[in-house]
Amino acid sequence: MTLEGRPLNKSVLVIDDDAKLVALLTSYLGQFAFDVRGAGTPELGLALLRKRPPDLVILDVMLPGKSGFDVAREIRRESDVPIIMLTARGDVTDRIVGLEIGADDYLPKPFEPRELVARMQTVLRRGGDLSGKSRLVFGALTLDAGARRASLDGAALDLSTFEYEALLLFAQSAGRVLSRDQIIDHLRGSEFAATDRAVDVLISRLRQKLGDDPKHPRFIQTVWGTGYTFVAKPGADGG
Repeated sequence: MTLEGRPLNKSVLVIDDDAKLVALLTSYLGQFAFDVRGAGTPELGLALLRKRPPDLVILDVMLPGKSGFDVAREIRRESDVPIIMLTARGDVTDRIVGLEIGADDYLPKPFEPRELVARMQTVLRRGGDLSGKSRLVFGALTLDAGARRASLDGAALDLSTFEYEALLLFAQSAGRVLSRDQIIDHLRGSEFAATDRAVDVLISRLRQKLGDDPKHPRFIQTVWGTGYTFVAKPGADGG
């Protein structure tokens, strides 16, 4: 079976101690050509991820021994694999914490498996089918939109999916002021932890990785009361 007429053939690692849910997802996602592996503990999940890195991780917040947030932090230290977190609480605070450590999406339990597939499709599409093959250069910053890569001073930037998407949006909208609502709509629509705080956290993380001082920005400038704007000028010399 395919989504939008395209075979996926993507590998997925599910880290969740609910064996019945893992079995259900393994069976259901298999119908969509996903190769699913399950892990009931954080330790097993991390071992499987290191042995054969997946295309996507589905990670429960409530795990035995350590939280899903701790596991996500460990994953982010060594990989930019997309992460969808499952939370029984659906708390906005959980979403913000997850965003701070680089999760790409959230789904509160209980959920419809088809909705999960749609979320997976969206996250994977961000990683593989972005705006053509264009290459954007702003001085020391380069974005390869086709390969979903960004580099600064020749060194690759380790960005989460949301961080990369936000940076690409800014680069493609250079000089325009973007409101927080516009950023939310671009990233996921109203489902993106839809608070101004979530956007501010995302921009703060992105600035840290860019080494950008908000008081003297090279890239992202705050427009008080409105949103943000990308102030870097296109060109290899940044001018």
